[in-house]
Amino acid sequence: MKIIKNVGVVERVIRFVLAEVFFLGAFFFVSPVLGMVLYGISLILLVTAFIGFCPLYTVLHIGMTKNYTEFHKRSIVVIATLLVVMLLGGAYASHFFTKKIFIEDFNAMNVSYKQTLFETGQGKRTESVNNYQSLVSAYAKFEKKYTSYTPYVFRGDAQFTEDLYAIGDIIEGVRTNVESGDLKIAHLELEKVRPITQELFKRNGFSLLAIVLMDFHDSMEKVVDPASAKDKEGVIRAYEEANAKLMAVEQITDDAEIQAIRTNLDAVLQLAKDNNLEALPAKGAELKSSFVKVYLKRG
Repeated sequence: MKIIKNVGVVERVIRFVLAEVFFLGAFFFVSPVLGMVLYGISLILLVTAFIGFCPLYTVLHIGMTKNYTEFHKRSIVVIATLLVVMLLGGAYASHFFTKKIFIEDFNAMNVSYKQTLFETGQGKRTESVNNYQSLVSAYAKFEKKYTSYTPYVFRGDAQFTEDLYAIGDIIEGVRTNVESGDLKIAHLELEKVRPITQELFKRNGFSLLAIVLMDFHDSMEKVVDPASAKDKEGVIRAYEEANAKLMAVEQITDDAEIQAIRTNLDAVLQLAKDNNLEALPAKGAELKSSFVKVYLKRG
């Protein structure tokens, strides 16, 4: 039985592209349940694009003539090649960004962890309680997201979810000591989180450098943005935070590429102090470029 095509050439190409987008979204970015929905949409778009027929259009009495539904023979190879390139490029980009998003989420949660660890080590009750409450909230959100959705980089790690629950148990287990008990014991218990996360990252091909680089990134942007706006006061205010985060990077490695970031960061500060506003945007862009170079290679 011959199928009467009712989907135009341009729309068929669009459907092929959208099928890839939904497939990549399902594979890399969402939970398994939502992923099944996106896989289904992707399959429908792929099939209707391939055969040039959409049953819904028949119901709605939408139709196209044959002249507008057939691919030109010379176009098939070009379109197929572009789709393959898009799929491969999209897969690489999706893997990169899901890994990047995980590090960003981890660092956001880890700020509260480090603060709680520090304050319990100092024996400061009020500060420990306040930071602990932030940690409990931040980790609950982090754990909920990554026990229902596993980034591609961790899908071969059978211990990933178990580690997340173990960290959650440690955090919840120190509650009494943080709030009214022995802060030293709470501090020692919280220290047990660090080797779990370090082993998690090591096991899945992350480096500690990648973690601290991503931590530095957010602070660096706070310098780059005012530099782009020629706001010297904004640069000066943001420098101290970025400097502290870069020092953490330098403690792990301080090779020529990291030194280039340091040189550019300090140069932005000096330009701001010298009131050389016209040179700030270019130097801010150079700072960001030197960071991206390192992160793409080693992050």
